[in-house]
Amino acid sequence: MAVNTRLTRLLGIEHPIIQAGMSWASSNAALPAAVSNAGGLGVIAAGPMRLADLARTLEEIRELTPYPFAVNVPLYRAGAAEVLDLLEHARVPVIIASQGSPKPHLARFKAVGSLWLHVVAFTEHAHKAAAAGVDGLVVVGCEAGGHPPANEVSTLVNVRKVLRELNCPVVAGGGVADGHGIAALLALGADAVQLGTRFLLSDEARLHPEYKRLVLQAGIADTVLIGRHTLPVRSVRNPFTEQVLAAERQGLPATDPAAYEALLASATLKLAAFDGDVAGGKVEAGQCAGLIEHIQPAAQIMAELTKELGQALERLRNLQR
Repeated sequence: MAVNTRLTRLLGIEHPIIQAGMSWASSNAALPAAVSNAGGLGVIAAGPMRLADLARTLEEIRELTPYPFAVNVPLYRAGAAEVLDLLEHARVPVIIASQGSPKPHLARFKAVGSLWLHVVAFTEHAHKAAAAGVDGLVVVGCEAGGHPPANEVSTLVNVRKVLRELNCPVVAGGGVADGHGIAALLALGADAVQLGTRFLLSDEARLHPEYKRLVLQAGIADTVLIGRHTLPVRSVRNPFTEQVLAAERQGLPATDPAAYEALLASATLKLAAFDGDVAGGKVEAGQCAGLIEHIQPAAQIMAELTKELGQALERLRNLQR
């Protein structure tokens, strides 16, 4: 069952489902191509990729799918200017950017026909991105893995606040692992929903098996937000997160900002995702990890999501009778 919204029409996709750009997990062609082939929008995560690898991945995904796809670019990453030059030259269908201002980049991407969605975690940032002229917003709440808002405002509240103040296409993200959650956010007013952790636990996600194992066994209360005073990260609890939380209880970063920064920098996502050190690395995942029971092919995940979405929408229709 196809769902028709402003964003499905704008993006040229069948279902209002966007696979989040997840460093390492979707820094490849296989996962985003599988999602796009199933009617959603697959997203390549350019964050940790070398330029040559990204160029090769763009060639690969065009061989794997004829459908629209996106590339996620954290604008603060080293070499972001070169990445954007490559994406402009490649005429990537959709850019999903975060951690920086879209304003300097929009004109040249519009000139080559690329759409630009911008990820925001705060209402004020949503206003700035919309005023700059982005084609849509990805609004995330505190349940999301990766970098949710430090103020811990939930997806339901954060997304609804943006929708009440701005009239532009909105993708909602955070706390969703099934079609019922997608239906809830569509009912809230969103035009599409971004899912990260559900696709993190796909066969195609390029992650160390230990990373997937730890996320799969996590319950709904087994993730924690660390680094609220800098760039917050939601990760599965492990010895590293406990070390950070203990330091925060003892007064960091107020007493020693440099030591706090050094502590946060001592662990990386790569350490867990690539090397498999799930005790000492950052195992980024959302609260909805506790709703996921299996690792599946991405096409099967999409089939389940769309079936559940249809059931949820039918239930809502029946409530009116």
